[in-house]
Amino acid sequence: MSITGSDATIPSTDTATHDPPGTPGKQRKSGMFASLRVRNYRLFFSGQVISNIGTWIQRIAQDWLVFELSGRDAVALGIAVALQFAPTLLLSLWAGVLADRVDKRKLLIAIQSGMCAQAVVLGVLNVAGVVELWHVYVLCVVFGCLSALEVPTRQAFVAEMVGKDHVPNAVALNSSVFNMARIVGPAIAGFAIVAIGTGWLFLANAVSTLAVIAGLAMMDSAKLFRGPAVRRAKGQLMEGLRYVRGRSDLMTVMVLVFFVSTFGITFFVSLAIVAANVFGTEADGYGMLSTLLAVGTFTGALASARRGSRKAPRVRLLFLSAFALGIIEVVAAFMPSYLAFGIALVPLGIATITFLNTANSLVQTSVSPEMRGRVMGLYVLVLMGGNPIGGPMTGWMAETFGGRSPFYIGGAVAALAVVVCGFVLYRARRTPLRDSLRLG
Repeated sequence: MSITGSDATIPSTDTATHDPPGTPGKQRKSGMFASLRVRNYRLFFSGQVISNIGTWIQRIAQDWLVFELSGRDAVALGIAVALQFAPTLLLSLWAGVLADRVDKRKLLIAIQSGMCAQAVVLGVLNVAGVVELWHVYVLCVVFGCLSALEVPTRQAFVAEMVGKDHVPNAVALNSSVFNMARIVGPAIAGFAIVAIGTGWLFLANAVSTLAVIAGLAMMDSAKLFRGPAVRRAKGQLMEGLRYVRGRSDLMTVMVLVFFVSTFGITFFVSLAIVAANVFGTEADGYGMLSTLLAVGTFTGALASARRGSRKAPRVRLLFLSAFALGIIEVVAAFMPSYLAFGIALVPLGIATITFLNTANSLVQTSVSPEMRGRVMGLYVLVLMGGNPIGGPMTGWMAETFGGRSPFYIGGAVAALAVVVCGFVLYRARRTPLRDSLRLG
């Protein structure tokens, strides 16, 4: 028996995962863009196309602003990242409970409005020439709190927009938009920072956020695939944790996602360090590396969309893509030139987004609707909650062992995590996990 030798899936063990009776679009339609046949999802998708470009422009501009204000201190950049992701540790589980209780569409409108205001404040401070490093740190915390609420809510809302059968395709299309923006946004940001500075880019992101708000406001609530209403009650957070703990299949995915995301997927810090401190480039060089990584992630997202329209997500693909991510990252770390390093980022991007999309789809398609918000809250916690550790750790490694070290150390840890989780999965063949995963 081989862990990766079968096309294992994580099927649902809950009868409640089916769409409610009478909801439209139950029949699955194939095609790379199958989810776009659903009007509510088209509105969401259109807003994301615009907003994600703005988000990536702000992300690059913020990293570079921190670099400038701190005198190109890698640790300062790591601190900014940690502050931005730390609220996930405190809020994502609670956000999942909230998402199960309330109207997700209205909650997302409120959160996106807050993100718009955050970008406006940072932009005004920057344009006025009064921004200081502590201002950025405070606004990183504000953004982190909003993001901790937004991500699990948005993840759980995907199934409500398209129905369970189209979740893998919709997840992949969301990733394709996100990663298309990673191609366009950093390229724009890199040259725009040189031309006009960082301040106006934050204001541009605030304007782009209005597209998401408009799309959410225009949706037809009657055509959402909503599950049973979850009334407020004590112990709902612990109920969600017990649900996951009782599902060995979900636990395996969560553990693997935590280690790979915390130690392997640290590009938000390590790319800026490599661009500036290893190859000596300016903001445009950093933007180009981010774009090359995004070429790979966009390609991987399109492949995932095509795959998600035809068949269920596979556990074998999850393990293979995670292992490929780790090995390619180690190889990239030792590339001798800026060009060779940049080219290596393309297959790294493909492996990264394949892993993330597969993990997301496996989790979303295997939980009951009334638990989806809480499970996705936990998923977001393990996906992003390690960043307060990984951000400063990446900066420390770069300062101590050199700018390339976050890549070869992080890649090695990711590959090792795959081996360990695979071994645990193999040993679990005589446990109830065998009944959840079809290991041939």
